[in-house]
Amino acid sequence: MTVATLADITDLTDFANSRPSVPERVVERRRYRTIWISDVHLGTRGCNAGMLIDFLDHVDSEHLFLVGDMIDGWRLKKRFFWPAAHNDVVWRLLKRAKRGTKVTYIPGNHDEVFRQFTGLDFGGIAIRRQAIHVTADGRRLLVLHGDEFDAITLAHRWLAHVGDAAYTVLMGVNRWFNLARRGLGMPYWSLSQHAKAKVKNAVAFISDFEEVVAHAAGTRGVDGVVCGHIHTAEQREIEGVAYYNDGDWVESCTALVEHVDGTMEILRWADEMADRARTATIVTLAAAA
Repeated sequence: MTVATLADITDLTDFANSRPSVPERVVERRRYRTIWISDVHLGTRGCNAGMLIDFLDHVDSEHLFLVGDMIDGWRLKKRFFWPAAHNDVVWRLLKRAKRGTKVTYIPGNHDEVFRQFTGLDFGGIAIRRQAIHVTADGRRLLVLHGDEFDAITLAHRWLAHVGDAAYTVLMGVNRWFNLARRGLGMPYWSLSQHAKAKVKNAVAFISDFEEVVAHAAGTRGVDGVVCGHIHTAEQREIEGVAYYNDGDWVESCTALVEHVDGTMEILRWADEMADRARTATIVTLAAAA
């Protein structure tokens, strides 16, 4: 993946006028005030683009924050992978902006090439290094990707790339594992997320990361912070600061949403789809009885 040019970015406005390979579903959408998603990693085989497309077709909001690592430039530099479903995700995000949703894109470390466009707006999407979001109940939330607080990424970039390669292998196993589950009629379940939760060092790193981010947000005088980066959805209070992580669309397939009254919630979309499938099965069986 070469460094993006201004011409490449401005072409996005024309892309929004094209047609996706998977048409938008005509369904009643859940309405939220704000939606945060991050760590989609378009351009990788681990990206659950189909699940994200389903999510985007079932929800809507006034504000949409793309909190980094939407595209995986690290992987694309090594091997180009971009199926039609990944185009469909981009199309839906651009269409969202065209319809009036206030979309803010905060590039992360995997899509850092777009940080050169910080402060500019393209196709109705505002590119920012970080942002302040004011909730419906008046709380000020700092929104950033979070790699700024990852000591491995900052101090040992080469080690971060080694870790990324190992993570890619694990995600490959996760992908085949879930293909087998799907063949057996079983719902999606993240093997990689389960393994990470069982590793003591990973658990300690996540806890340390959350505390560092919350502390940094507190020193900036905000009420809370929303980030991504570590692929672990969470909402809790740390030293009087509300910490929110919207998770990812590689392992957990989660989003953070704000309801119209300012209440925050983490949506776990794999569970939502499984519940919907069970309901459909029950209705079908009832109709056949």
